[in-house]
Amino acid sequence: MTESTGFNHLLEKLGYETAGGFGEERKIIILLALAAVLFVTASVAVALGTYSITVAEVYRTILAHLTFGDIESLPKLHNTIVWDIRVPRIILATSVGGALAIAGAIFQGVFRNPLVEPYILGVSSGAAFGAALAIVFPAIFFSIQVSAFVFGALAVTLAYLLARSRGETPIVTLILAGVIIGSIFSAFVSLLKYISDDTALREIVFWLMGGFYYATWDDVILLVPVVVISFLILWALGWKLNVLSMGDDEARALGVNPEKYKLIVVTLATAITAFAVSLVGIIAWVGLMMPHASRMILGPDNRFVIPASLMMGGCYLIVCDTLARTLTTAEIPVGILTSILGAPYLCYLLRSKGRVIFG
Repeated sequence: MTESTGFNHLLEKLGYETAGGFGEERKIIILLALAAVLFVTASVAVALGTYSITVAEVYRTILAHLTFGDIESLPKLHNTIVWDIRVPRIILATSVGGALAIAGAIFQGVFRNPLVEPYILGVSSGAAFGAALAIVFPAIFFSIQVSAFVFGALAVTLAYLLARSRGETPIVTLILAGVIIGSIFSAFVSLLKYISDDTALREIVFWLMGGFYYATWDDVILLVPVVVISFLILWALGWKLNVLSMGDDEARALGVNPEKYKLIVVTLATAITAFAVSLVGIIAWVGLMMPHASRMILGPDNRFVIPASLMMGGCYLIVCDTLARTLTTAEIPVGILTSILGAPYLCYLLRSKGRVIFG
């Protein structure tokens, strides 16, 4: 079996025609259109907020910072609201949405199931436990972000080690291990809720709902390089992920070591998921919906699905976050909105694509 024949076989197994579909040129045009939509969405979102600032003043403030202009002449309140609050918040929402969507695309490809999300291996439960520990015992765990990241990564590592047997990591076993580890950490979170005081309990619940309330430039500087580097590596491995999506036997027949590349892509997807969750809490649905929507538009080729997921995830989370901070005077946790908007989409997936399995 040649690589070309193998990939056509993959397309047929996924239910897509191998001829008469989108050419690569048209897919590139779609990606450019998605990039334009993301830019426009961010440009509109930065001008919206509960505090009224004219559009001209918003872009004047941003332009002054980008061109190293006369920042001192800007109204201090406008500068604080636009440059110190809105801009980093939008960049962080774009990065988190993109990170979760990329991770979702990777997990869906590796597990050959379009209903898989980035939290399938227990990273969200582990991160929640780490954050709860830091909230309940601040003297020991001094940073919520660091604790959430460490325990999120630890949960996935434990799931991987539990599933690995005789040099192999069967997909079904890995998923079951993730469910087990996730359940254990969820039980620990419940225990911490039970023993915490009212203030700590409220903070834990608030963190679990996810949000960008405390977004800063420090968060942007921390997350963006990780997402960009991971994205470039995963994008370069898009063809390998296509092969992995066919199953381990087909991958070996095409000369690809499935265990090696599964470890690489799952590690990178887990890293960006853990980073994102540690900074903003648990935000559901993005990693499930956006990769699937990307495949519906561009087909199953991960060389196009990965960048499309990045842009669609960023755009979706910008919209949700903008609604969260503008619908009411009291900000709504963005995780609530993504769940409300995502539930109808999941119903659609279950009815129309629920039986589709990659492999």
